[in-house]
Amino acid sequence: MKVKIVNHSKHELPAYSTELSAGMDIRANLEAPLTMKHMERKLIPTGLFIELPQGYEAQIRPRSGLALKRGITVLNTPGTIDADYRGEVGIILINLSGGDVIIEDGERICQMIISKHETISWEAVETLAVSDRGAGGFGHTGVK
Repeated sequence: MKVKIVNHSKHELPAYSTELSAGMDIRANLEAPLTMKHMERKLIPTGLFIELPQGYEAQIRPRSGLALKRGITVLNTPGTIDADYRGEVGIILINLSGGDVIIEDGERICQMIISKHETISWEAVETLAVSDRGAGGFGHTGVK
């Protein structure tokens, strides 16, 4: 599938790190390094603008290494970019580490996955079909 992209950043287009990667790495597009304090959240520019086909979304997800090693994650994960959005792709990061973390220009800050979705219409009913699970949720089957 081809997706239209405008790249106003100083960096290469999003890319898969390996042949079987599901997500493409997205890079920060910064004029200068950015310091994030403990529990601070910031909108990080990417310089990217995309045009997705109808029926698709882009999901923004954290990078596991960034989360584990530096305590940086995507705040609204997974973030959704809708097919009709034409603004710059911005990434909301939060610093969950115990100290300051510096984000550098060109640093890989998240992953983007393109995913097909369905648009539904609701059918209002009075009852739902019975299932084995029923209304059980929130750990009702135990932890082991």
